[in-house]
Amino acid sequence: MKIGIIGAGNIGGNLTRRFTTLGHDVSVANSRGPETLAELVKETGATAVLATEAAQGAEVVVITIPEKNIPGLPAGILDGMAADAVVIDTGNYYPQQRDGKIEEIENGTPESRWVANRLGHPVVKAFNGIYASHLLTHGKPAGSRGRLALPVAGDDPAAKAIVVGLLDQLGFDGVDAGGLDDSWRQQPGTPVYGADLNADGVRQALADARPERPTEFRG
Repeated sequence: MKIGIIGAGNIGGNLTRRFTTLGHDVSVANSRGPETLAELVKETGATAVLATEAAQGAEVVVITIPEKNIPGLPAGILDGMAADAVVIDTGNYYPQQRDGKIEEIENGTPESRWVANRLGHPVVKAFNGIYASHLLTHGKPAGSRGRLALPVAGDDPAAKAIVVGLLDQLGFDGVDAGGLDDSWRQQPGTPVYGADLNADGVRQALADARPERPTEFRG
């Protein structure tokens, strides 16, 4: 599968490592230019590209950048994707720690719905609550005892199924977390966020979530 990754931080870098190991054709971009990704390219065999080129021909595009940088993405950032390409948003809103205040999110718009609105394209929310290092160390074969699960939220069942399939390749179970407007259940401060849980545990944590955003995650 051809995968474009926009953002080469902790999550983006480790997804590049895992996806290339699994045999996917990965293009990766950051805000500083392809030349700054030389070490990651040497390690993984991925192709470093400009951010405006990452989606070219991609069947899956992963957006994994700070929330505050979403509005600054170049116009047409997703142009050239394959037909029916899936866009994954891994982001989280950290108003006090990093992003500053985003009024729409403060007023109740789920983070990934805000991202989708900004991009002008549907997204699937996934990978936002896992520690980046766990992508390298915690995957297990399907059916293994103690296999961890991650929630996947989005409005298109076919798109979610593709993401769940990628999670399975990475060694994790995917749990359908509902539509994108339900994705607040996996935002920072919810029971599932940052928790190492199996599929049943993820389902229970999603059910236990409450819509009030904790003080530390409000602007």
